[in-house]
Amino acid sequence: MSGNATGAQGRRLSGGARKKLLTLHILSAAAWFGVDLALGILVFTALLTDDPQTAATSLQALELFAIWPMFAASIVCLASGVVLGLGSKYGLVRYWWVAVKLATNVLMSTLIVVALRPGIGDAADIGERLATGDPTASVPTDLLFPVLVAPTMLLIAYLLSVFKPRARIRQRKAKAALTDVVAKPLRDPYAARSPIGV
Repeated sequence: MSGNATGAQGRRLSGGARKKLLTLHILSAAAWFGVDLALGILVFTALLTDDPQTAATSLQALELFAIWPMFAASIVCLASGVVLGLGSKYGLVRYWWVAVKLATNVLMSTLIVVALRPGIGDAADIGERLATGDPTASVPTDLLFPVLVAPTMLLIAYLLSVFKPRARIRQRKAKAALTDVVAKPLRDPYAARSPIGV
């Protein structure tokens, strides 16, 4: 028993290492959120302006920083979060709030490359057409979805990190099973008797 406890304790991060990783995690998350906000500002500028050149500049600027800086920040945030989880009492799938944050990070990092990157490329092409005076070019409205959803999901992840709900995944399952075992005899008095009905 003591050997297992010592081994588990040995896997914990030291205070200094944890502070450094936590700082990296917070900074990468802040950078990710900042890029998302800048993305939103450029998209709304392109949609609301009456000047085609301003819209063209905004759309072309998206391609310069929106994808790879955002993706890099998300990967650093994911990697540092995984190490922090494995090196602390929270783990990765021990608490609901950690598991939700992990799933959110993986999903959003994937969507940056799979879904957002093609859309940003198309928007940049439209920006080039607007810059040349193409009358058929118009600012795409489908970029509103990522600029509204992504900051909201990041904000939820931040709130989870701050408040850290105590509900544990295994505890909830164990509690449900225990409740069912206790409640079953109360619902069916004969269930408490022996298998032969004596």
